Amino acid sequence: MKVAALYSGGKDSAYALWWALHQGWDVKYLVNVVPENRESYMFHVPNVELTELVSQSTGIPLVRVYTKGEKEKEVLDLKRALEKLDIDGVVSGAIASEYQRRRIDHICEELGIRSFAPLWHKDQELILRDAVKFFQFKIVSVSAYGLGKEYLGKTIDENNLQKLIEVMERYGINKAFEGGEAETFVFDAPYFKKKIVVVDYEILWDGRSGVYIVKEAKLVDKY
Repeated sequence: MKVAALYSGGKDSAYALWWALHQGWDVKYLVNVVPENRESYMFHVPNVELTELVSQSTGIPLVRVYTKGEKEKEVLDLKRALEKLDIDGVVSGAIASEYQRRRIDHICEELGIRSFAPLWHKDQELILRDAVKFFQFKIVSVSAYGLGKEYLGKTIDENNLQKLIEVMERYGINKAFEGGEAETFVFDAPYFKKKIVVVDYEILWDGRSGVYIVKEAKLVDKY
């Protein structure tokens, strides 16, 4: 099975990619959609340029899809990119967004290829706990009451996971951040040959929401 993995750099797309590799499939491409619109309906925005380092670390070629990020038009931009690839299917990290899942499924149906969403409707807290167990990731944006500036750039690990879950439950924050309450980026995973290390960064905070911007990063040996 030759597949392309939709890869934003976030924990869910990283998890879906890992699942595809566990199937023994030939992951031919990482497909990263880069929207101009920060409020994209479909795609993750913060630090997407770091997916180039993920490509280098995994050895999987990166396909960048640039789009204005306009509703529905960004879906067509993705379709145009996928139809040029020699693949049998697409793997995505969709968990609960019917909007996202339906559009990816529709693209694949039109192209005559299969759509795989291994995290679809899985227990969201379990996905979060697994991500902490297997990946090294940081929160790179926050936009929900209860998640303050102190979470920007924070690595979520076994030491602070329970506190984050308690905050989520107290303020009604979706445990998969499906409402856009926060976004993440994975800096190390079991299938990375080298890990990504942040050299320089900037935090932008407006008092209610913010973003952790990686200005410089590099690949380093794990051991």
